[in-house]
Amino acid sequence: MSKLKYALFTGCTAKQSTPELLSSTLAVADKLGIEITILEEASCCGASHLQDFDEFLAHVLNARNICYAEKLGLTMITICNTCQLNSAMTKHALDTDPELKARVNEKLAEVGLEYKGTSEIKHFLYCLIDEYGLDKIKDKVTVPLSHLNIAPFYGCHNIRPSELHHSSNGGENPYVPTSLDQLIDALEGHPVDYDHKNKCCGFHVELQANHTSEVLAGNALVDAIDNNADMVVTPCPLCHLKMDTYQDDVGKVIGRDVELPVLHMPQMVALALGCTEKEIGLNFHVQKATQLYTEVS
Repeated sequence: MSKLKYALFTGCTAKQSTPELLSSTLAVADKLGIEITILEEASCCGASHLQDFDEFLAHVLNARNICYAEKLGLTMITICNTCQLNSAMTKHALDTDPELKARVNEKLAEVGLEYKGTSEIKHFLYCLIDEYGLDKIKDKVTVPLSHLNIAPFYGCHNIRPSELHHSSNGGENPYVPTSLDQLIDALEGHPVDYDHKNKCCGFHVELQANHTSEVLAGNALVDAIDNNADMVVTPCPLCHLKMDTYQDDVGKVIGRDVELPVLHMPQMVALALGCTEKEIGLNFHVQKATQLYTEVS
């Protein structure tokens, strides 16, 4: 297999609020021999908020980010579900609407860029599964996760709307997703099946409807706990932030003690590949997770 090469759009969160996501992603890529070029010039995707305020500006912003991957001739990979959604929405809009593409390129020309539509956009989760391969990942496991019951939490923006994502997520079924479950299996962990694994975490309504947000996160966490999960894993840093940092608030709202480590998807892979504690960065979590180092060693 030739060496996989990607242009990494980190998004904002992985460089600021969740540095452990970026360090573990780079560590996993290094262990697997995947070449990563970080798109240092890229900016925020709009986070699904700019899109509500100014859709055209959001398309210009995301097209600009994609242009930097096109200049490298590489697939642009993301490590955030929301970045994936917004980038994919722009790509679809511009690739199917020549008039919009021309208007966007008129603005991009002001900074010397042109969107061509030549780069794919893919979440790192599906790069690992569809392009690197689960069998090859399994062969690289040095620290099996065989003592852990792991609850996959898919979030919304990687799997919905399905017609937008099907070309980049292996045709993931939004009602019965399996990618994280398969990855957990490959790492010799035990995937937990529970009803809320493909529900919303509540992150995007935190400010507008706080109670609803806490209930959504609480329902998912309690469902995982009641099904004997030792940890939750998610491919989205926003789902991670909601489910890791708000457990005390969530517990008060739903009337239950909630205490469960929540890991980013690359952290789980990094654990199984024997990456260092510094690379995995469980010490950055609000909910205690560092005991997982000793549990898998």
